[in-house]
Amino acid sequence: MLEGLKATGLKRTAQREAIVREIAGDLTHPTAQELYERLRPSFPSMSFATVYNTLGALSAAGLSRTLHLGGAARFDPNAAPHHHAVCDVCGAITDLPTASLEADGAARRAVEGAAPGFSVREVEHVYRGTCARCEREATAG
Repeated sequence: MLEGLKATGLKRTAQREAIVREIAGDLTHPTAQELYERLRPSFPSMSFATVYNTLGALSAAGLSRTLHLGGAARFDPNAAPHHHAVCDVCGAITDLPTASLEADGAARRAVEGAAPGFSVREVEHVYRGTCARCEREATAG
C-alpha cells in the first residue's frame, strides 16, 4: 500500500505513511475519525482532512475500499473481492472472501426489473446478525 501511495499522486509524507501503516494492518474497518484520533498523539499538527483525503485517495486508486454501511464511512484495507458480515450489537465488521464481485446475469436482471436503466458495477453482500462474542454475552447474561 505504501508503494501505491505514490501512484495516487500524493507525496509520501511522514503523516501519510503513518495513515497507510495504521490502516494496512487494521481489519476492523475504522472510520477516518478513529484513525485520526489514534494518530493525533504522534502527529499533533496533522489535520482530519489529511486523514480523510489520504483514505479517499487510497480508495480511488483501488488500494483500499470505502464502505458505506450506515453512519460514517469506514475504510477497508482489503482491496480483494469480499463480502461483509456486520454485527447488529457491537458493529464489528468481518470480511467474507469471495471469488468475484462481478454481477452475474441473474443479479443484473433483478436490478433491471426493480430499477430500469440502473447499471450494476459490482455486487457486494452484507450479512447482518450477531457475532459470536455478542451471542455468547447474550446467552451468558
